[in-house]
Amino acid sequence: MAKQVHEYSATGRRKTSVARVRIAQGDGKVKINGRDISDFFKLDTLRNAVTLPFRVTATDSKYDVVALVSGGGPSGQSGALRHGISRALVLSDINLKPALKAAGLLTRDPRMKERKKSGQPGARKRFQFSKR
Repeated sequence: MAKQVHEYSATGRRKTSVARVRIAQGDGKVKINGRDISDFFKLDTLRNAVTLPFRVTATDSKYDVVALVSGGGPSGQSGALRHGISRALVLSDINLKPALKAAGLLTRDPRMKERKKSGQPGARKRFQFSKR
């Protein structure tokens, strides 16, 4: 009889990035858009942000992650992945929710780029004022 694999999927968002995350029982491998995490994120800070939910819940090498990320830049993509992994962990085990919630990992970061206003060069910047 084959071993039954439980897979949990969730969506994470940050800025303009969207991450579709699937976690399954495994040994801690993280694949993002078909590439290894160290290949996808060159900076340690971004890799640490992605794996933070596992460290908070002490499930470091219990789950394999397969994710598809689109939109935004590296920072937004790592935040979206972190959000998606946290949501998937809660689906896998509801007892992990208090730890993730206390660490602020289940809250979607609402900060977005402010839109450019008409009659000025940017969102906040104004054209130079001349009295005469």
